[in-house]
Amino acid sequence: MLNRNIFREYDIRGIADQELLSPDAELLGQGLATYLIRHSGSRICLGCDCRLSGARLHDAVLKGLLKAGAKVLDLGTVPTPVLYYAAVHFKADGGIMITGSHNPPEYNGIKTVCGAGTLYGKAIQDVYRLITENDLDSGKGSVEKTDAVTPYVEEITGQFKYKRKVKVVVDAGNGTAGPVAHAVLSRLNVDAVELFFEMDGTFPNHHPDPTVLENLSDLRKTVKEHKADLGIAFDGDGDRIGAVDEHGRVVYGDMLLLIFAREILSRKPGSTFIGEVKCSQIMYDKIRELGGNPIMYKTGHSLIKAKMKQEHAELAGEMSGHMFFADRYYGFDDAIYAACRLLEIVADSDAPLSAQLKDIPKLVSTPELRIDCPDGVKFDVIAKVAEMMRRDRPIVDIDGVRVPFKDGWGLVRASNTQPVLVMRFEAASEDLLEQYKKQIEDAVERAKKDLKIA
Repeated sequence: MLNRNIFREYDIRGIADQELLSPDAELLGQGLATYLIRHSGSRICLGCDCRLSGARLHDAVLKGLLKAGAKVLDLGTVPTPVLYYAAVHFKADGGIMITGSHNPPEYNGIKTVCGAGTLYGKAIQDVYRLITENDLDSGKGSVEKTDAVTPYVEEITGQFKYKRKVKVVVDAGNGTAGPVAHAVLSRLNVDAVELFFEMDGTFPNHHPDPTVLENLSDLRKTVKEHKADLGIAFDGDGDRIGAVDEHGRVVYGDMLLLIFAREILSRKPGSTFIGEVKCSQIMYDKIRELGGNPIMYKTGHSLIKAKMKQEHAELAGEMSGHMFFADRYYGFDDAIYAACRLLEIVADSDAPLSAQLKDIPKLVSTPELRIDCPDGVKFDVIAKVAEMMRRDRPIVDIDGVRVPFKDGWGLVRASNTQPVLVMRFEAASEDLLEQYKKQIEDAVERAKKDLKIA
């Protein structure tokens, strides 16, 4: 029996050798194909990342897709944005990407495209119901090996002509983006220093999660050594971008969103932009000051994409480095494309990356802080924290608990992809940051105590 906990808010995710055994993956393939065939159509793109469990899960999911009667375009090992691109380019009815994204190497999972959107929330639970009730289609499917990388590289590189040669260090973290990023960079006016571009599902140099500071240490050091204009990092499946400036200082996702928004607003005044609850208040205030319409929303790639369409946004972004360009692109999260846009801005400015943020007030902030909390109780903890904090002050409860303070803010929310609570803080000084952090950490501990959670 499939573990229901692997059916998350916006993807399917679990420990590959425990919760995603080959018979499970075959059932998932048949269940997902059944859902897609009934809701959008039978022509489905299939891809996987370079994790050690990827080939096994690919073969099992493919078997399930064919059993349900799907017409499969098999892309092989590709970054997640290439799967998204293929679904658009080949006019497919859906897409299935086998990926563990930024999670530890023992994890894997599935992200699903359905028509012009992605599966999330109730739709993912509907797939679980189809499988458990054995309400599955059967038919004679077909499979066709398909090259999506060539048209992807040609279309992206055809969009950019940089005014000057930019020196950049790029860390692919031994993830799936490396070979495709190399093909893109080699056709652009850049001097690129490549780190860890060979795919290796053991991730021998560092884990490919650019939101964790220690994973950027090689990038930061190499940028300074080579006197580069900037540094860029990709996560394991290529849908999240990390960046550092020429001094090796991290430029978090909210500031990247602001940099991109400023450029778009220079061409499209009044544009709408979607951020999420972990983003800096400065970002929202600055976009509004520049004449844009910033909207704060929930975290999660599927949720963000749906909100973008609803609000007709030109761009959305997350602290985690997911950047969704509708401006000049297709609206899905693509770190390789986002890297090209960032390089374009730096090239056009005739200055290194730090120049893009020179007029931004300097507040003190934390990266994403993670506290272990079991999947079964993490949302109960957040509900309890909200109840306690609301007694003393207004809160923003779009996604978790965001608490505005006099000179900053703090956030705690439940991760939809890991058994953790995620926190982030911003303040006018280190002392205030520690005060705000302690208030929310104390509230979390009181909530756990009230709920009798160790």
